[in-house]
Amino acid sequence: MKNILFVCSQNRLRSPTAEHIFADYPGLEVSSAGTNHHAENPLTAELVSWADIIVVMEKRHRSKLQQRFRAALRGQRVICLDIPDDYSFMDPDLVELLKIRMGRYLPQV
Repeated sequence: MKNILFVCSQNRLRSPTAEHIFADYPGLEVSSAGTNHHAENPLTAELVSWADIIVVMEKRHRSKLQQRFRAALRGQRVICLDIPDDYSFMDPDLVELLKIRMGRYLPQV
């Protein structure tokens, strides 16, 4: 079982969409969080430590992650999907983009 943490800024649109669409994927446990202090589910050291793979939506999320949680990052893989904050929750275009960009990182079923 792989633990994947999806991260965006507010944890309201992109990362919760990713968590929702991959929640039932075989072999995965997923969660999501936001880098901002007022995020729906703020990113914590515990979440960072829990994750085997951390998936950020933008490069700035990776920078914040590395600055604030360097000690909690113990060799986890950090993947940047380069998905801008241009989508609403469960937007069909966002869902398709997430599936395409995550395809190579998911276990084969």
